[in-house]
Amino acid sequence: MGSFARIARKVMGLPEPVDPTERGLTAGLSREEEKPAARTVNPWEAAGAELVARERATAQPEETARQVMKPGAPWVPQDESSGVVFARRLGRGLLWAVVVLAAVTGVRAWVVPPKAPANSTAPAQATPAYPTAEAQAVAGRFARAYLGWDETRKEERAALLATALPAGADSTMGWDGKGRQEVLAVQPGAVTPAEAGRALVRVDVLIRSGGPAEPSAGPSASPSAGPGATTPRAESGARWVGLEVPVFQAGGRFSVTGRPALVGVPATGPQLPDAPAVQTDTELTGQTKSTIEKFFAAYAGGDTESVSAPGARLPALPQGIEFKGLLSWSVDASGSGDRWGSARVGWALGGTTVEVAYRVKLTRVSSSDAQRWQVADIRGGAL
Repeated sequence: MGSFARIARKVMGLPEPVDPTERGLTAGLSREEEKPAARTVNPWEAAGAELVARERATAQPEETARQVMKPGAPWVPQDESSGVVFARRLGRGLLWAVVVLAAVTGVRAWVVPPKAPANSTAPAQATPAYPTAEAQAVAGRFARAYLGWDETRKEERAALLATALPAGADSTMGWDGKGRQEVLAVQPGAVTPAEAGRALVRVDVLIRSGGPAEPSAGPSASPSAGPGATTPRAESGARWVGLEVPVFQAGGRFSVTGRPALVGVPATGPQLPDAPAVQTDTELTGQTKSTIEKFFAAYAGGDTESVSAPGARLPALPQGIEFKGLLSWSVDASGSGDRWGSARVGWALGGTTVEVAYRVKLTRVSSSDAQRWQVADIRGGAL
């Protein structure tokens, strides 16, 4: 019977029965599962017991891990490898090295400021500005001589032109030797530099022309005029004309390089923007109107100290100007201390009356019995 059972177990692939009292794969069985040695071993029971023992042996590491875990901990502690520990320590060391280096270099920069790097190349030399004032002076002298002539004094014009022309230049340029023209004013303007020390200077010239004198003849001649008498032509009105003068700089001196060009002068100036509206202090305007009238009367009369604020230095107008009246006066509404106002005044000058505009600064002056406004400053026009 035993031989048949062994053959059957080998054919079916069942393990050999093991005594439960021996330690081995069945060591995990409880004492209640142990059977008396004298009992006949059932091969099927032995195989089942062996299978149960294997399952318990497999589940034993998981039970051990659950015993190691602390209550409530969601992870299982594991030992770190030596490589992970080394990498962590190396990273910490590098981080501390960077912090220490930054601290050392920062303190050094506070104590010893870094030096500015030396320029390896020399700085480029700035091109000197064109001598505008000198060019305007030469062009102005030339314009006065060029547009002023008198057929009775030809040599005078040639001598004046020679001072602004190169040596050997034609000093009679631009005139046929006839007529008469007077230059009343010369105003140099914009200078446009060109290459090699050359420039073009704009000059505005105020001229008044008079025709050449002609011999008196015929019945219309004056009876008192003797033989060979001349009658001057009527003069034209004064007018502005523009002149563009080419100049050249050499050796620190200027000269005119050639004939100039006549150009026009604008009939009007540019359009002005709209002035901001200014509010008027009506009450203060009425209180100070008589003060302003007295000041301008004294301004033309030569005595301003009695009508101006203490410490103000306001020179009076020259003799020959008469105060005709205060045409308008208004005090600006803005301001809490000194106040500014606008005045239009009429002056008698040159046999007529001219109107001018002023900006007047008022300051409050206190005395033992009262307070009053006085003029502290005066300026022309309105900005």
